[in-house]
Amino acid sequence: MDSTRDVIITEVALRDGSHAVGHQFTVDQVTKVAKALDEANVPYIEVTHGDGLGGSSLQYGLSLTNEMELIEAAASSVKRAKISVLLLPGIGTMPELKEAARLGAKMARVATHVTEADVAPQHIALAKDLGLETVGFLMMSHMAPTAKLVEQAKLMESYGADTVYVVDSAGALLPHEVKERIRALKNSLSVQIGFHGHNNLSLAMANSLAAIEEGATRIDGSIRCLGAGAGNTQTEVLVTVLEKLGINTGIDIYKMMDIAEDLVAPILEKPQEITKDSLVLGYAGVYSSFLLHAQRAAKRFGIDSRDVLIELGKQNVVGGQEDMIVDVAAEISRKKLGVRV
Repeated sequence: MDSTRDVIITEVALRDGSHAVGHQFTVDQVTKVAKALDEANVPYIEVTHGDGLGGSSLQYGLSLTNEMELIEAAASSVKRAKISVLLLPGIGTMPELKEAARLGAKMARVATHVTEADVAPQHIALAKDLGLETVGFLMMSHMAPTAKLVEQAKLMESYGADTVYVVDSAGALLPHEVKERIRALKNSLSVQIGFHGHNNLSLAMANSLAAIEEGATRIDGSIRCLGAGAGNTQTEVLVTVLEKLGINTGIDIYKMMDIAEDLVAPILEKPQEITKDSLVLGYAGVYSSFLLHAQRAAKRFGIDSRDVLIELGKQNVVGGQEDMIVDVAAEISRKKLGVRV
């Protein structure tokens, strides 16, 4: 691994971690964590609803606190770090992106399904017009062959993205699959390449290192593994491993360890771990944020949540189709009871 190259970390616990806490972040929590991360020299901190700008809804989960308040609180708490926001076209809107920029956001990550980059040009263009660093975020990257991923990444680049990410939303990719994808993007694009992993198969760290080995210079992490499913690449572990490898992140590892123990751990209702359900997310290739929705639906219909997740995987359900989770659970329940409709 090339130890001469720097790696830039984006901390996603205050966005991806929103899924793990049912979107219940408070202004006080976000303020304290963002301030501490800034003092640890974390360069980018992402803050929105788990499903991005405009995500607070009955379908995706209602936020306790308006995300604009959280963005403003984070932006006013940092001195060096840049606040990032996620936007999924069709959920987030252009006025919301403008408002986020007004409140202090400095980076916009425009996220689409891996085969649907063509819904993003207007949002990327607006982000550029607002003076934001702009990232193309290709979610569920395991669902497309490498050639298709390259095609979609090139579209993101052509729209003006400064960076394009391979996003393992389901935590389903294996290290050799990450290497193949990152290598192909590195050979085909002139912009920076990033990787966002989930730990459902206990491979987030291995996959992040594989991505770096193939030339990715932007890597996401979630402190204390606070993220959807089994969480993301654990940031305090990642920066420590990279320091051992001689790869510079500029982040203070002692401070990150302290933040994880003292500030983030108390936010978690229970430790992030690979449970049977999160393991099935990775196995079946299901969007990590579906975890709590599937568990609630399974409980409602008295069935095994793993059966719901496996069926969602068979149906290739993707982010934005959360309403299908209840339908799938209801159908499994009917079959179990032998009810004909």
